[in-house]
Amino acid sequence: MTTVIEISKLGEILRKESLPMKARNRALFGLRAVTDIELSKLAIQEINSTFKDNSALLKHECAYCLGQMTSRNAVPLLIDVLHDVGQEVIVRHEAGEALGAIGDPTAIEHLQKHITDTSKPLSETCIIAIDRINFYQKQKTEKIEFKDNNPFLSVDPAPPWLEGNCEKWRETLLDANQTLFDRYRSLFSLRNEGTDSCVLAICEAFNDKSILLRHEIAYVLGQLQNKLSIPALQSHLSDLTENYMVRHESAEALGSIADLQCREILTAYLQDSDQCVRESCEVALDISDYVTSGELSYAN
Repeated sequence: MTTVIEISKLGEILRKESLPMKARNRALFGLRAVTDIELSKLAIQEINSTFKDNSALLKHECAYCLGQMTSRNAVPLLIDVLHDVGQEVIVRHEAGEALGAIGDPTAIEHLQKHITDTSKPLSETCIIAIDRINFYQKQKTEKIEFKDNNPFLSVDPAPPWLEGNCEKWRETLLDANQTLFDRYRSLFSLRNEGTDSCVLAICEAFNDKSILLRHEIAYVLGQLQNKLSIPALQSHLSDLTENYMVRHESAEALGSIADLQCREILTAYLQDSDQCVRESCEVALDISDYVTSGELSYAN
């Protein structure tokens, strides 16, 4: 069982900017893994103390982990990050998504303040987060137990459809006239199905005009770890005109696939001009080591 002292040590590693990003990232995921209710409060505070860091990637990962922990204790902290215009868009976006993942309806009024933000990824994130909170609140009001059958155990920005098939979900995902929330639902339905046809359908949508959707597609392809997606992920990582949020997520997805070709691709961008991309490649290579090592926990 994790102790207070161990949580404090992980926090010290997380905040130490002189350490390699891979070490700090592993410390973060060690804090995320704390399940004891009282100890998780301490873990949340340790994570929150990192939002003054110079690394947008690390701060973004901190917001992501707080969302995955689904503790309401993190809500006021994430609201502060969401409103902080001094934070990078990728960090504020992840704070908004995390608020959606936690699902506390008190966050809606704060998310609404940013649905017309000049940053499209941020505004779209807040719209989807509101839709997610309202969806699950409706299920709760109607006393419906929604089972998403998610084999990846992640807390996703949108629930999958309970009915349909690969072609139906593909059509919705590719249809720019559909709401982004419904397109996200189709994306996660395709992921849960996980066949080669579904992976190719996801890759087909990878050139959508929405930066947010492209970034989420890369994330999902990382979960699927299917080698059929390597060319698409490499294409987006190598495209220097692509938004850094998409390039970063493509890098981490390649790390999750974890074969020699992916390692060679990632190594080529360890000196990228974009800090977030450079650090993502470092973390991705560490994720690759973890995947191939068979370790029980990424924090080990």
